Amino acid sequence: MTELLQDWVTAQAATRPHAPAIVGCDEHVTYGQLDARSNQLARLLRVAGCRRGDRVCILMPKSAMAIAAILGTYKADCIFVPIDASSQAVRLTRVIDSCQPSLIVAAGASVDLLRHHLGGVPIGWLGADTHPAVSFVPRFTLRDLRSYSTAPLHYENTRHDPAHILFTSDSTGDPKGVVITHANVVHFVEWACEYFGISTSDRISGHSPLHIDRSTLDMFGTFAAGAELHLVPPELDLMPQKLAHFIRTSELTQWFSAPSTLERLATFDAVEPNDFPTLKRLMWGGEALPTPALLYLMKQLPHVTFTSLYGPTEATIASAYCTLARPPADLNAQLPIGTACGGDNLLLLDDQLQAVPPGAVGDLYVRGAGLSPGYWRDVKKTAAAFVFNPRNDADDRLYRTGDLARIGEDGVVYLVQSTGADMNNRRRRIELGEIDEAALGPIEVLHQ
Repeated sequence: MTELLQDWVTAQAATRPHAPAIVGCDEHVTYGQLDARSNQLARLLRVAGCRRGDRVCILMPKSAMAIAAILGTYKADCIFVPIDASSQAVRLTRVIDSCQPSLIVAAGASVDLLRHHLGGVPIGWLGADTHPAVSFVPRFTLRDLRSYSTAPLHYENTRHDPAHILFTSDSTGDPKGVVITHANVVHFVEWACEYFGISTSDRISGHSPLHIDRSTLDMFGTFAAGAELHLVPPELDLMPQKLAHFIRTSELTQWFSAPSTLERLATFDAVEPNDFPTLKRLMWGGEALPTPALLYLMKQLPHVTFTSLYGPTEATIASAYCTLARPPADLNAQLPIGTACGGDNLLLLDDQLQAVPPGAVGDLYVRGAGLSPGYWRDVKKTAAAFVFNPRNDADDRLYRTGDLARIGEDGVVYLVQSTGADMNNRRRRIELGEIDEAALGPIEVLHQ
């Protein structure tokens, strides 16, 4: 069994060094090159003073170098903390104050954000420009990287150590760091690769920014299977026709994104009948996909399997999935969040943490292998969100999602009220022209 996330890349590099790992931004990086570059970065981080358990903030645009920096952070036994390049300076300061990194690795347009950085944390610059026009002196640059050995390293971390900290916002807008371990991600990725049938022949979308947890499945689902990760240029999100062209010409086989991206493809009628002939599965997560957009896409892409994923960041990428066998019956049909992913459980409980009767509405809790250890150095918030299961031993924890849900007659879970992203399938009507009514039927969920 894989212990650490970087082990997948190392294993692929040992057996298939010339196989493509990352395609995008005019780069074609093989598994051998990715493993070697991340080994160099790990050594560079250690020389820069990073030690086991230290946090390394990565403030870089999505690229093969950024992914190598993530792997290098893991190989240095450190914890990856992604920073959104669109963050306000005040949020950057709060994240840095919270995680207290040993180093910030930066490149690209993030230089503008670093002009306001006041934390005194050393900065390693991996941009093509080795002398960024800023007031700080980089601890190292891309030129320094080339002098380090590409040989394998010895790791001290175990699968139960943190892999990354994802900062989300609480009800006051303050960032809170969700700790995710190597074991959390390994568990979900192994389930996902089996369920989604990911193999070496797959060409997987790398759509989400690196600070979004969907990107974890993009990267490590690809590397675990030895597939190809195709980085989607972020500007294509606002150009549906060009995005469709990208999916088509890249011959993608698996797609995973936020619903808003798919909704734009539908709104602008960017998908041709029987388009994307190589695409096998289309996935979305983070919020609900509006039903009109879903109907449009299922009509245009009858050969594609459609799967939604549901889950809070605190439960590692996703806790539930729903694969649709047929389109929903009408625009008002409620789509379920489905059933628990392998190794996880969905529980509907009352205020006393007792199971609610069948069909009744209850608070939705998640338990299982994907559950985060808690919030970074915040015992109070961790205790409030993660509670012990009174019906089991003391090591069994539950996470309260804040959502209300019920179990339908079909045996799957439906949200009744969400406190997170807008989960209302009817929140916006999109005009797509006539949808062939013959394609519509009752909702049916595949139980696989």
